Amino acid sequence: MVLSKEEREEFLAQPHIGALSVVERPDRAPLTVPIWYQYTPGGPLWVRTAPGSRKARAIAAAGRFSLMVQRTTPSVRYVSVEGPVTGPEPDDAERAREMAARYLPPDQVDGFLAYEREHLGEHAVLYLHPEHWLSADLGPG
Repeated sequence: MVLSKEEREEFLAQPHIGALSVVERPDRAPLTVPIWYQYTPGGPLWVRTAPGSRKARAIAAAGRFSLMVQRTTPSVRYVSVEGPVTGPEPDDAERAREMAARYLPPDQVDGFLAYEREHLGEHAVLYLHPEHWLSADLGPG
């Protein structure tokens, strides 16, 4: 069953690991990588990535990407969203903390942020503006 607008936005707002896909080259299938994301219903979806990363370069060239999230219990449910991108914008400590706190237990956030600063370097923020949606819940009706 297709999800309503409210159901798909609520599901996307939950902290799932996303599968980001972007066309990198016309002679290859899309680049698809796991990623943390943030979304508030009705707004843009945003991700953080290293400015010179392979996915950042592909997104800059394509001007858009798609993101799919899913669960398998209590029923198979997924939401896929695709649209144009704005950014990159410089990242900041507040957005880094917001994203880490979305996915990690509170006692692990500070350690992760310290590790990220030391080992993963600079990040930028990219905004996906939802344009096309696919969604379904394949559970019992």
